Amino acid sequence: MKHKSKRTLTLFIATLLLTAAASAQMNMPKPGPEHKKLDYFTGKWTCDGDTKPGPMGPGGKMTLSDDNKWMEGGYFVVMHSEFKSASMGNGSGIAFLGYDADERKYTYNEFNSMGESTFSKGTVDGDAWTWIGDMKMNPPGKGRFSEKILSPSSYTFKFEMSSDGTNWTPIMDGKCTKSK
Repeated sequence: MKHKSKRTLTLFIATLLLTAAASAQMNMPKPGPEHKKLDYFTGKWTCDGDTKPGPMGPGGKMTLSDDNKWMEGGYFVVMHSEFKSASMGNGSGIAFLGYDADERKYTYNEFNSMGESTFSKGTVDGDAWTWIGDMKMNPPGKGRFSEKILSPSSYTFKFEMSSDGTNWTPIMDGKCTKSK
């Protein structure tokens, strides 16, 4: 009798676990319209920019190529980048674009071959995206990256830095074009 009740209890627990797992899979949230806005940045992009003389070096031309794809699930865009710059040298990076529903802000997390990591929060207002994050400089400050969408296949950008979060110094600007 004990053996039969043990088997029944085991079967009951297994059924509960399977039901809970199936229910959790059916109720998984789906990416929302905020995530869909990130679709603009998918594809292959080429950027040409000008770095201003200052904390990042003497200034000069910069090129960047991005290959951006949705991660499975549709929550994050994975960005693989390669850059060439007269003032900063050459390198590569990987970044993840996403959306934080709790904060109602977009997220940008980048790691590059120069050993830097950047974590920024972004907002979008019509065709303008603005990303702000802490910069590891001496003294610490903030970085602001702004993008203005011009068409489905091009946008302009500018990067600025600030030690107080109020007064911004231009560091770089340029234009990006999506490959067909």
